[in-house]
Amino acid sequence: MSTTTQPRLTDIGPPSYDKFLSPLVKKNYGKWKYHENVAPGVLCHVSESGDRLYSVRAASPRLTSIQTLRLFASLADKYCGGYLRFTSRNNVEFLLEDKTKIEPLKKELAANGFPVGGTNNAISNIVHTQGWVHCHSAATDASGIVKSVMDALCDRFTHEDLPAKLRIALACCLNMCGAVHCSDIAILGVHRLPPKINHVSLPKVCEVPTLISSCPTGAIRPATVNGKSSVEVIAEQCMYCGNCYTVCPAMPLADPENDGLSIWVGGKVSNARSTPKFSKLAIPFLPNNPPRWPEVVNAVTNIVDVYAKHARKHERLGEWIERVGWPRFFELTGIEFTRYHIDDFKHAGLTFARSAHIRY
Repeated sequence: MSTTTQPRLTDIGPPSYDKFLSPLVKKNYGKWKYHENVAPGVLCHVSESGDRLYSVRAASPRLTSIQTLRLFASLADKYCGGYLRFTSRNNVEFLLEDKTKIEPLKKELAANGFPVGGTNNAISNIVHTQGWVHCHSAATDASGIVKSVMDALCDRFTHEDLPAKLRIALACCLNMCGAVHCSDIAILGVHRLPPKINHVSLPKVCEVPTLISSCPTGAIRPATVNGKSSVEVIAEQCMYCGNCYTVCPAMPLADPENDGLSIWVGGKVSNARSTPKFSKLAIPFLPNNPPRWPEVVNAVTNIVDVYAKHARKHERLGEWIERVGWPRFFELTGIEFTRYHIDDFKHAGLTFARSAHIRY
């Protein structure tokens, strides 16, 4: 009888990533030396062994239909042995070994409405949150705005004509699960009124102590309404975060008349040339005007065009603003400076170490 313990196979957890690697990637894993730019959206990855792998990057919708997934799968089967990947910004990349198949693949993608691009000094696909389609605390939509903005900026995706790469993100509320706090241009949904309180249903569906403790600013206080335990909201302390609605559906925050969007600029994650930066407020409020959100589209397009015209080569948006100064940024873009641009938050992380740079 063998005493060797055999690993037990289970279906718990994700499968190993190497199960889905193409044979060429698996063969050269950890041995890639550099990549070459073939064309906008097309890169050639060169290994120490001399093997070459071509990646063709195309835009894809954040909410992807079954028909779209089947199309991507059929194209991958036809051109690259069934191997593709999705990037962290929702682009789809086809991994080809045969260079001669690049142009036929690009033509089929274009014929189906999927432009190729998003590499180097271009705008990549917009990463964003769920919006009205799913999220309970959203102040705006996601897919609709992203579609409208990228329709206007598609040439900036398919052509590498910007000073540097430019990342746009959208979050539907200030909980920011879309990582807009560190993007070159950020579109952020904002609530402007405290939550409404349904005093009739609140005692039935919510735990009052949990509800009170969910508020990060202490704006929710216990109260007795019509002889029953309830709460009240101190409007001056509310920051419209939606935490209370997350734990108590009797306190909805959405308001079709007062919800809208704000635009933030200058953030980045990269350590290249300068430290990572947080985004800063550019436009405090724009209205929700579905289905095409013209105010948001015009604002983002204007900022991109001004940046493209005035920034130096390799200069990210935030680096350009720091060089010319914020007064010059507002002057060039024509954005109105308001009292909302003055940061009076006492505990800003000005001294946080957010960089890998060495300090002496």
